[in-house]
Amino acid sequence: MQEQRQPHQQPIEGMPEAEQAELQEQHLKTLAVRVEESLHAQLRFIAQLSGTTITEEIRRAIEQRITAAQDDPELIARAQQAREEIEREAAARSAAIAGFIGSSAVTGAAGAAAKPRRGARPASE
Repeated sequence: MQEQRQPHQQPIEGMPEAEQAELQEQHLKTLAVRVEESLHAQLRFIAQLSGTTITEEIRRAIEQRITAAQDDPELIARAQQAREEIEREAAARSAAIAGFIGSSAVTGAAGAAAKPRRGARPASE
């Protein structure tokens, strides 16, 4: 009897089973990349020479690009600016929420003390 697999669990040709199992446990995203036929042929050739897959070669190239970007002073400066902007926005939103919760909690508590609940009997009865 042949083992049935889910569509996302299909074996990847040329990839060791241990590596396939590891990939299945990770949260993966799929990218569709359109490239010129000549670029694809070169990449396929590199993968054959390296004994890997086109997917692995693309993954390595992406990892190298990310590593290079992490050493790029201009990108690092932009990332810091983005972080500061996010932190300013988060602080403003947090203050707005705190103000909203604080004012409704105070208003709600004062209103609850001033108004008897529906169906409640007066204390004199």
